[in-house]
Amino acid sequence: MATDQNKKDSSTPAIRKWLGYLLKYGIPLFVSVLLCRLLFKDVDFDEMMTTIREQCDWRWIGLALAISIFSHIFRAMRWRIQLAALGIRPPLFALVLSIFGTYAVNLVLPRLGELWRSGYIARRQDAPFSTVFGSMVADRLADTVTVALMTLVTFLLATRELSVYLGENSDSYQKWTALASSPWLWVGIVVFIALIVMFFRWHTSNRLVCKIQDFAKGIWQGFAVIVKMKGKGRWLLLTCCIWGCYFLQLYVAFFAFDFTADIVHNYGIMAVLVTFVLSSLSMGVPSQGGIGPWQWAVIFALGLYFLPKAPATAFANLVMGSQTLLLILLGIFTFICISLQKKRA
Repeated sequence: MATDQNKKDSSTPAIRKWLGYLLKYGIPLFVSVLLCRLLFKDVDFDEMMTTIREQCDWRWIGLALAISIFSHIFRAMRWRIQLAALGIRPPLFALVLSIFGTYAVNLVLPRLGELWRSGYIARRQDAPFSTVFGSMVADRLADTVTVALMTLVTFLLATRELSVYLGENSDSYQKWTALASSPWLWVGIVVFIALIVMFFRWHTSNRLVCKIQDFAKGIWQGFAVIVKMKGKGRWLLLTCCIWGCYFLQLYVAFFAFDFTADIVHNYGIMAVLVTFVLSSLSMGVPSQGGIGPWQWAVIFALGLYFLPKAPATAFANLVMGSQTLLLILLGIFTFICISLQKKRA
């Protein structure tokens, strides 16, 4: 009986571990597959490929991809400022490789790319992982704030289009609004935080608690560096450059087809901004590199400007497909470079 109980106890951590993997990686994969299946459900694949082959001006797609590479370089330059404030000074090329690798890894295992790049830089520079990871969290938080600001500005400038979007998703919008305004939610959050604080204060001698506290301090140190670091002006400028590249990449891609170029001519740059904001918001959906949710958001946005689903699907899949191919190539380039560096060392 005791032996059976011991076996059961020893198997529990393994079960939890695999459940954790399932939640982290299985669900995003499932979401991507499901959305892609729905995406192509009523689409004539041959017609879509014919549209791409015969109507696409590939020069604009090539230019969009070149702009995309610059966005990664600017991101590496911005992260370099944060790391320098922490006394961590990797070469820019290593940081660029870490960014290339992040997006490539995320195509396989969502969100693991951020852990990989933090670990790569921490090992390379012999720096605390928690501190590097904290700076990466700050990097991602900056993106979240940027998207929120862009969404607010777009709401003000494109009220009609986004009102249509909210009208199409009124049930979900009302549920989230009701949840956010519920006093029980905020009471629960306060109680949860209070319990966590009390637990850590009452168990200060516990070895595991001490490790968690040290790790949390490292994350906070990397996170808080934005407030006190030198070069805040350059950091903000690079943030604008990153997101300017993202927007310009999509804007340029609109000219790859006559039907999307006509939207720009008829509705102006605001149509691209609405598409850009909705597609940026879709990246919050857990998926393999945004595949699935991104196309859905772009197709919906183009539908606001009366573009039929078939050409909108061709545009969305070509832009996402070409970007994914670029990330794969950059990932291969990255891991070849890292392998060569290890051999030299």
